[in-house]
Amino acid sequence: MNDKLLQQIRQLPPLPESAMQIEAVYQNPNSTFNDMVKILEKDPLLTADILKAANSPLYGFSREINAISQAVGLFGMGTVRGFALASIVKKSFPLDLSSYGITNSQFAELSKKQHALVTSWYIKKDPKILGILSPAAFLVEIGKVLISQYLVQEKLQEEFTQALHELQDIEAAEMKVVAVGAPEVSATIFTHWKFDEKLIETIRYCLDPQNAPDDIKKAAQSLHVARVAVALNGSITQESIAQAKLLVNQYALDMDSFLKAVENVLA
Repeated sequence: MNDKLLQQIRQLPPLPESAMQIEAVYQNPNSTFNDMVKILEKDPLLTADILKAANSPLYGFSREINAISQAVGLFGMGTVRGFALASIVKKSFPLDLSSYGITNSQFAELSKKQHALVTSWYIKKDPKILGILSPAAFLVEIGKVLISQYLVQEKLQEEFTQALHELQDIEAAEMKVVAVGAPEVSATIFTHWKFDEKLIETIRYCLDPQNAPDDIKKAAQSLHVARVAVALNGSITQESIAQAKLLVNQYALDMDSFLKAVENVLA
């Protein structure tokens, strides 16, 4: 990674205490459901953000979720941790994704749908892996924010737009112009903030999951699938689903539960 991007990461402000407390509770094997609820309830603005996210139609709950305890009960501690960290982290950045040719609302939709997809895929099948996948799906694209800032500062937007047009591949364009992909930038950001190592490595290996450590390989594979299934502008198309299905087969993941998850997100 070039020195200017690294400098941008080193200059990021520390995360608020609430984020550190959420991580401490989640990582403590002796923590309970109520410990997480108590931490979240101390921050009314964060609580409001989590409830807004949890009530998205993407998750398909028929009744409104009115309390943090209800959200934790329905989604589990790992997924609510994802809601919380996504809210806190995204407020730490001035968002401008114009270098990628998308709006801030499209960028938000991208993260929401990636998260909704992995949540629907694993919430009943494997809640443990969802504890890693939930924040990873929300946060893996954050590196694009710093890359976009760098492109503006270095007057490389036009070169990047041309690379996107020629290559028709976001990661290839990032590598050509910036020499680093968004997941690696995201992983470096979360290393700087001392996030959970499994979360960091899942993000880092999502483009090369076959070389991921065994304990996060399935999470990295599933994150790769989700990133392919949801296009940059937040849409899910027949083409993106077809490409994602190829990866599901390649990684020997559960196709039936994946297709059901896609159906739920598109409903």
